[in-house]
Amino acid sequence: MMSRVFFFRWAVALTLSSAGVLHAAGVQVTDDRGVTVALPQPPQRIVSVLPSLTETVCELGQCHRLVGVDRYSNHPAPVRALPQVGGGIDPNIEAIVALKPDVVLMATSSRGVQRLESLGVKVLAMEPKSSADAQRVMGKLGQLLEVPDAERIWRAIDAGVSAAAQSLPPGAKGLRVYYEVSAGGYAAGTKSFIGEMMARLGLQNVVTPAMGPFPRVNPEYVVRTNPDLIMIGARNVQGLESRPGWRSIRALREQRVCVFTADESDVLVRPGPRMAEAARLMARCITEKGAR
Repeated sequence: MMSRVFFFRWAVALTLSSAGVLHAAGVQVTDDRGVTVALPQPPQRIVSVLPSLTETVCELGQCHRLVGVDRYSNHPAPVRALPQVGGGIDPNIEAIVALKPDVVLMATSSRGVQRLESLGVKVLAMEPKSSADAQRVMGKLGQLLEVPDAERIWRAIDAGVSAAAQSLPPGAKGLRVYYEVSAGGYAAGTKSFIGEMMARLGLQNVVTPAMGPFPRVNPEYVVRTNPDLIMIGARNVQGLESRPGWRSIRALREQRVCVFTADESDVLVRPGPRMAEAARLMARCITEKGAR
């Protein structure tokens, strides 16, 4: 009799486990701090406080698990209706806790990581800066959300970047480019995901590797390097020609300046699922303004 009862319980447990009801092992993911975050089951309530992470969750088909986002997360459209919990650097801790998330996705540089953890909230801290980082983050989020085809999704994104590079005319190769990412003269360096994309498109970045991923560049440096083409967002373009010495820069003299709209800039500066679209935007700029 006892053996029959044991067998019955074992069969029921096996059936439930196969159906995904039991998650005895749970989910474990190691973030960019080297901290392993363990959950009893894949998270159903997620707060994302970094736009690239928000977009990656949605690209993995799991947008419905998001219950809150930062003020800058605006893509895809459904996330705009979610509660906003401040910015990545200055998250609203109380608002995040009130949403009762299973896990919070945020940048390693965010000031809110330790405070949330001190309140017992699970935090997965990731901050992609290179293409390899973006690929790794997609894999980790796929692991967290139990999405098995994350690598396939990434391969499609990478193929899109390659296709954009192949679409360029031969005269576009070797152009010397300055890409200004944000106000204050912060530029895309060669070690950033933007700089890596520029290299894949056959461009020469006037910012040197030693300057880092996103250095603050002295305006005089740009004058000295005399780029063939300037890429900049509409938010930062005002007063470009009035910068000391900039009228002499070849790109301005020959009107080779690509000004990206606010929406386009969002695509370009986020290392995530829209990187193929970012490559196409760059390729269009190069074809229209830079091809010799």
